[in-house]
Formats: sequence, C-alpha cells, structure tokens
Amino acid sequence: MIGIGGISMSALAHMLKFFGYRVSGSDRTETRITESLKAAGVEVCIGHSADAVCDPDLVCYTAAIPKDNPELVKARSLGIPVMERAELLGELMKLYKYPVAVAGTHGKTTTTSMLSLVLLEANLDPTILVGGELSQIGGNYKIGAKDYLVFEACEYVESFLHFNPYISIITNVEEDHLDYFSGISHIITAFERFARLNSPDGCIIVCSDDKNAMTVVQNIKKNVVKYGLISRNNDFFAENAHFNASGKTEVDIFEHGEFAIKLELSVHGDHNVRNALGAYAAARTLGIDAETVKRGLEAFGGTKRRFETLGEANGFTVIDDYAHHPTEIKSTLETAKSIAKGNVWCIFQPHTYSRTKAFLGEFAESLSIADRTIVADVYPAREKYDGTIHSCDLASLIHNSVYINDLDAIARYILKNAQPGDTVITMGAGDVFKVGYNLVK
Repeated sequence: MIGIGGISMSALAHMLKFFGYRVSGSDRTETRITESLKAAGVEVCIGHSADAVCDPDLVCYTAAIPKDNPELVKARSLGIPVMERAELLGELMKLYKYPVAVAGTHGKTTTTSMLSLVLLEANLDPTILVGGELSQIGGNYKIGAKDYLVFEACEYVESFLHFNPYISIITNVEEDHLDYFSGISHIITAFERFARLNSPDGCIIVCSDDKNAMTVVQNIKKNVVKYGLISRNNDFFAENAHFNASGKTEVDIFEHGEFAIKLELSVHGDHNVRNALGAYAAARTLGIDAETVKRGLEAFGGTKRRFETLGEANGFTVIDDYAHHPTEIKSTLETAKSIAKGNVWCIFQPHTYSRTKAFLGEFAESLSIADRTIVADVYPAREKYDGTIHSCDLASLIHNSVYINDLDAIARYILKNAQPGDTVITMGAGDVFKVGYNLVK
C-alpha cells in the first residue's frame, strides 16, 4: 500500500489486516500513524523504493501518489494488479448491507463522526472509516459487523465514483481541488454522477441551504431527503440555535414540519448545526429513534484537528483546526470570534500552491475575520513550487497580518505578542499544528 501513512489509507490497511490479509506498505515519513500500523502487525517501509515491491497480489496507492512513484512503476512493469484506494474501498463496501457515504466539500469528517456515534449508541456495531481521530473509537477506524459501514467519500480525482452507497449525504458543494477540476461545473457534474450511483433502495440526503448541492440533485428521481437551517419545507429543519447556560449549542430539531427534539451540542457554529442535522437525518432514515440519535450527537465532543483545544499558554487559549478552504476558515473564525474573550489570532498555513493561487482573494477575505493573522509558508503536499505564488502575496492582502517562514519563529512571535484571554488558532491541513503543541508543551 503506497502512501499507507495517510489517514484514509491507514484505516483501509487496518481493515484489510482484520480480514486476514497480509498487509505491507510505504510512506515518505515516520508518523504516529505508521507506528500504530507497525504495532498492529503491518509491515511499513519508510521511503519509496522499487525494492519494496516483493510479488504482492495487489498494489494499492492513494490519489496523491505520482505516476512516476518507483513502487507503482515497478508493480506495473511486473504486471501486478494495481488499484487506487477508493477503488479498493468500493470493492470492500460490497460486503456491507448498509454503506453510508458522507460527501461534500466541507464537513465530511465531523458528519461521519457524529453519525458513527449515533450508530454506536444504537448498538448497531458499525464499521467506521473517518478522516480524523475520534476519541470514542480510539483513532480513525473501527471494524464492526457487516451491516453498517460509515465512511467519507472524497471528490478529489472523482474517487467517490467507485462507491455504491445505500445512503449518501451531500453536505455542500464548492470549488476546491482545482489542480484536478476545471471549475464548479465540473465539480457539480462529478457530484451528480456520484449521487446517481446511490442504491435505488436507499436515499440521498442533501443540505438544501447549499445552492450547488441542490443543483446536484435537481434531476435525480431517486428518494431525496433535504435538511437545512433556512427553509421550513425541509424534511429535517433546525432553528433557535443559541448558547445555553452550560456553554453548549442548544437547537430545536423538526421533522416534516413537526417539532421532534432539542439537542445540546458541544460543538459550535451554524456549520456544526448543519453537520449534526445531516447526521440526524441519516440516522432517522435508518430507523433509529430520536432519543437514541440525541444521545449519540450529544456525546460528540469533536475530532482531532477540528477546532480542537490544545491547552493554554501564558493565559491565552490554543486551538488547532484543519480548515484549509476559505469557507472553512470563515466558519472557524466566526465561531472563534463568537466565544473568544480577547483577540483571535490565526496562524494560517496555506495548503498547496494551486489552491492558494485559485482562492487568493477569498483566503484574504476570510482570514481578515481574525484580529491578527500570521501566514506561514505554503505546505506543498503533492505539488512543486513554480514561483507564481507565495505566502507573502496572501499576507499583503490581510489587515494586521505578518508573514513568518519558520514554525518555531511563529511560536516565539506568539509568546511575545499574544495576551492573556486571547485565542490562538493554528489552521491548515499541513504541519502547522506543531506550533500549537510547541506553545502548550
């Protein structure tokens, strides 16, 4: 398995190991994830080498692996079957009676985690594959019985077209991954193709607050269930969201126009109310009673790297968040501003040059919500620097911002300038979280 240390690939590796396969893989760096794989009996090589390919029955690779990867090249030259991660997951999905796919530009991990806790609360013993670490299952996966499978369906390189879910949740549809997609029309078309793969016996659950998501399903004749915060005509509707005396988000849930139940969520922001409502709609569609759904959703305290409080340093609070798209950044910073006592600092690490270039103005607008912003170097991920975009370009567009190229230097700057009562958020899909851990250690 090439790229075995990825959050999704590692869960798939554990799943295959559980089913009795001999599993080995490689990744470019050693991490907590590769260490946990080794502890589970998976052979892991650090670095990529053609010598690592020793006559396997199948070679699986992630979408981020380049075509010239030496292991992939050797496997193909030897005629060994190769399969992209999503294609293999699509085959394993056929073992399950009720696979539930959570798709959308944003909110996949949180919605998947919320629904997973509901299924656990209902004693349905689900198999769970989540793109983050969920404390209740001790990581990013849980192998259960072969009735229910809950997983994230990523749109990148149209990976989700390998899936045939019983239920599909579409949280929202926006421009992203423009290193692959040509624009929003291409993305909407991909989501529509995904929706058409849904089982005719199941349903598609879509957030009606999102115009593009509704465009996806407008020509689909299958059972479509709508949820949202704007229209009371939704099958599932939420209103009166507010902070209660316990510091939780209290919200009223309606089903088919009738009041159903009141939720107290430990996560904040309208985006998380929508995530909870999508999970609620899926659970109720699966026949789980409302009180059980309530207990499951109220047990959710967040996942790792999703508005995760790391601790305090010098009297200010340190939070880490995975947001790396302008819409996610806006939601996260608005939530932070609504609960912060002092200034909100955002330490933002742009993720990929292509995304930074495509959304430069939108990034600047969203990051301007923070009182102070520090922009780190772009985290390139799978890309190479071409000289056409730099973090300085972004920092120059944001009021009260500064560019600092070194993560340790950023930590020193924060310790010198942040005040007691402030909130400091490390933000991005790369390794900017290291700053947060450095601050609270």
